[in-house]
Amino acid sequence: MSTPDQDHHDTHFDELYHEVHINTGGETIHAKRAPGKFRTIKWYTATIWLILFLGPYLRWNGKQAIMFDIPGRQFHIFDITILPQDVWMLALVLLFFALLLAAVTSLAGRVWCGFFCFQTVWTDVFTWLDEKLEGPPLKRRKLDKAPWTFEKIRIKVIKHSIWILIGVLTGISFTLWFGDAPTLWKEYLTLQAPLFAWVTVGTFTFFTYLFAGFMREQVCFWLCPYARLQGMMYDCETILPTYDFHRGEPRGKLKKKADASGNKLGDCIDCRQCVAVCPTGIDIRDGQQEGCITCALCIDACDAIMDKVKRPRGLIRYASLDEMEGKPQLPLLRRPRVLVYFIIMLLSIGGIVYGLSTLGALELKVLHERQPLFVMQSDGSIQNKYVLKILNKTDAVMQVEVTASGHPDLKLVGAEKPFSLPNGRVSPETVYVRIPNAKLTQDTIPIYFRVQDIANPEHAVEYKSMFFGPKK
Repeated sequence: MSTPDQDHHDTHFDELYHEVHINTGGETIHAKRAPGKFRTIKWYTATIWLILFLGPYLRWNGKQAIMFDIPGRQFHIFDITILPQDVWMLALVLLFFALLLAAVTSLAGRVWCGFFCFQTVWTDVFTWLDEKLEGPPLKRRKLDKAPWTFEKIRIKVIKHSIWILIGVLTGISFTLWFGDAPTLWKEYLTLQAPLFAWVTVGTFTFFTYLFAGFMREQVCFWLCPYARLQGMMYDCETILPTYDFHRGEPRGKLKKKADASGNKLGDCIDCRQCVAVCPTGIDIRDGQQEGCITCALCIDACDAIMDKVKRPRGLIRYASLDEMEGKPQLPLLRRPRVLVYFIIMLLSIGGIVYGLSTLGALELKVLHERQPLFVMQSDGSIQNKYVLKILNKTDAVMQVEVTASGHPDLKLVGAEKPFSLPNGRVSPETVYVRIPNAKLTQDTIPIYFRVQDIANPEHAVEYKSMFFGPKK
C-alpha cells in the first residue's frame, strides 16, 4: 500500500512526464537560426567534414595522398602503406576513438552529436538552405500550409534539387577514397563507373536526402543507438546544457513583477527562444531529455535574451547535476571512470605509434623445414632448408637481395640472384644454408637472414632463425 509521500511523488512525476513533449514525426521542426558563440563553434566543427570532399584530391609524390585500395588490400596514407598484416593497428584506432567518445560523453555529454555528427552537420546545412530559399521559421510554416502555386512549386523544386545534388556529391566523395579521384570522376562523367560505385552513390544520395531532408531529428530520436547509450555514460559530474531552475523559477512575462500569488518571479521570462532554436524541438527547462544533443544553441538564445533584459547570463549554461544541487565538483583526476578511459586511450596511442614506427617497407618470416631438420651432403656439410616469406609493402615492384649470417663458414644457396617481389604481396622463396660439419661446435646455432632492397638500401628487414646439425 502506497504512502501519502509516495502518492505525491508519483503525481509530481506524472505531471512532469506529461509536460515533456516529444515529436514523434507528426510535425516538422523549423528551428530558428540565432547567432552566438556555440553557433560559431558548430560552423567551425562542421568544416571538418569538408575533408570528406577535399581529402581524395590531395596528391603526394604524384599519387593520391590517402586511398583505401580494397581490391588490392592496401591502405595508402601518404608514404605509409598498411596491409592486412597490420590490421591490428586499425583495431587500436577504433578502440581509441570509441573510448574517446565515451570519455568526452562522460565529461560533457553528447558533444559528438551536437558538433561533429554527420547527421547533425548535414541537417544544419539543409536547414540553412531552407532559410535561404524559404525564409525564417514562421514563413516556412506558412509556406508548408499554403496551397500549391507556381511560386511554391518553384521554391520546392529548387530546394529539393539542391538536396539531391548534395546527396550525390556526398556519395561520390565517399567513393573517391577507394580509388583514384580523377579516374573515378572521368568514369562517372562518361557513365563508365563500375556498378558497385553507382550503387554506393545511389545509397548515399537516398539516405542523405531522406535523413537530412525529412527525418532530421527523428534519426536522433529513433534510429541512432548512441541516443540510447548516453544514459549509461552520464554521471552527476557530467556537464550538460542545463536550465538553472533555482534562478529561473517561477517564470513569467517580463512586465509582471510577481505571479498571481504575489511571489517574485525568476529570471526566466518564458520567451521560449530556447525552444525555438532547438534542432530537436525540446524544452530544456523540462530537464535532461533524450532529444538533447548538447549543441548548446539554447545557451546562445538565452544569453541573448538575458542581455536584452539586463540580467546576468547563464540562466541556461553548461553545468552538472552536482553543481545545480550545490555539491562540490570533483576534479578530473578523482573521477575513476574518466581516468580508466584515458589510460586505455594512452595505451592505444602507444600501440599505434609503435606500429607506425616499426612499419617498414618489407616484412620477413622464415619457416624452417622440419622433415628432415637437416641433410648430410656428400662433401660432409650440413644443409638446412628454409622458406622465406617476404612481403613487399610498397606500391611498386621491388628487387631484393637475400643474405645470411651467424657462422663464418656459412654458405647460402638459392639466393645468388636478386628476387623480384610484386607489390603488396607475400612472395615465398626457398633457400638452403650449408655449414661444414667439422666447423659446427653445437647442434643448434642462431642464424640471421637479411632482405634488402637493391634500389633503396634503407628498405631492409632481418629475421632470426635456427640452424640444426647432428648432436655434438
